Amino acid sequence: MGSLSGSTAGASQTLKPPVAVPRHWQQLNILVVEDHSAYRLLLGWLLQKLGLGHELVADGFMGLVAFTSRPFDLVISDCQMPFMDGYSMVRAIRQHERDHGLKRVPIIALTANLQNDSPQRCLDAGMDAWLLKPLTLEQLQALLVRWLPGGDAGQPDRQDTLPCAVWPTRATLVATFGSDLIVDSLLESLLIEAWEDHRVLRHACATLNAPLAAERLHRLVGSLVFLGSCDLEITATQLIKQVQTDGVAAHSRDLDVFQTRLCVCLEYLSSI
Repeated sequence: MGSLSGSTAGASQTLKPPVAVPRHWQQLNILVVEDHSAYRLLLGWLLQKLGLGHELVADGFMGLVAFTSRPFDLVISDCQMPFMDGYSMVRAIRQHERDHGLKRVPIIALTANLQNDSPQRCLDAGMDAWLLKPLTLEQLQALLVRWLPGGDAGQPDRQDTLPCAVWPTRATLVATFGSDLIVDSLLESLLIEAWEDHRVLRHACATLNAPLAAERLHRLVGSLVFLGSCDLEITATQLIKQVQTDGVAAHSRDLDVFQTRLCVCLEYLSSI
């Protein structure tokens, strides 16, 4: 079974699967492919709480290597990743299954935005269902009951839309993720990545590098929606499309406003 790293390792040993979890899940293994370290940490913790073995990797190429190296019962993959994105990895996995006469393994898309990663695009690539960020233990468990061996798989249903934007408090985060220790570890990882993404975004804006600006905005969407900060997430999603279409210079003022608001949000998260 995969294990949590860093400050959460000790806490993870005390987590027990909920009573509703099927016993046979202890013999199953899930591959998680996600480039955002905070989401990898969260998914690892949730899967461990559900009693499921798992392996966590950071991009599509590593996911493909892992999948072809040992058997998995289900794959959860982000759609947008560097080196090899989720769509390319899934197409390669499906080809590997066909070439070797292997059973089709369920693959679940993990996305922050169903506009960019549309259900049809996910299905066309060979994915079976999807989860919207930020996900909860209950949402993950319900989907796994449906798609893991022994469940009743069917056609995917559209998930609920993202919650309204309310900046989180420590109390709401603890209620969502289960403990102060988990919250501290997740916030530390998220803030490190978000500040670095902000630094690179500033450089991209200064050099009018539209592809890099769009890439970092996408990563920031993942960080922001992780905590339910939907107001900034919506703005960032709109800016991605605008920058890709018109370039950085045409939207420099909006980008400056976004970055100012982003700094306020990150400073707030650092204080809770």
